Amino acid sequence: MIKRILFVTSVILSFIVLSSNSIAKQSNPNVLLETTLGNIIIELDTKNAPITTKNFLNYVNSGFYDNIIFHRVIPGFVIQGGGFTKNMVQKSTEAPIKNEANNGLANHRGTLSMARSSLPDSATSQFFINLKDNDNLNFSAQNPGYAVFGKVIEGMDVVDKIAKVVTVSYGMHQDVPATSIVIKKAREIK
Repeated sequence: MIKRILFVTSVILSFIVLSSNSIAKQSNPNVLLETTLGNIIIELDTKNAPITTKNFLNYVNSGFYDNIIFHRVIPGFVIQGGGFTKNMVQKSTEAPIKNEANNGLANHRGTLSMARSSLPDSATSQFFINLKDNDNLNFSAQNPGYAVFGKVIEGMDVVDKIAKVVTVSYGMHQDVPATSIVIKKAREIK
């Protein structure tokens, strides 16, 4: 009888653990960026960056990121996209969001962060992927930082391939890939 109770208890506990793992995985959405150089899959962090994650998903789900480019590539630093067409025309965006850089996440290699102007709460649609640990972009008492809200879970080789492209100046923009690196489609995946 005791063995049977222990068995039933262990089955129930296993089910609870598996269920909670599934729930945890479901709470962090993944986004697939289909680019002209390959696919990148990003896991978003809804717990630590809820405002930024919601903002990014709104842009993804509206189709905003489809057919835009990575317009800034700085080897050993970041690749940046989320705002320009192939002709370097900046797209209209929604209102800026609150900077969530003080969320405990660091700008380390492979993380996804919001780009912004010199004003801390100015991020809209543009994002960047860190090519190395960029601790100078993290929040501190002296630095409002750049909000990390996800990480590359597949396709870091594609990110590194993008980081190696030849760049040029295009009007007032520096570090623009000479051959456009297009995000053909961005979509949420399960």
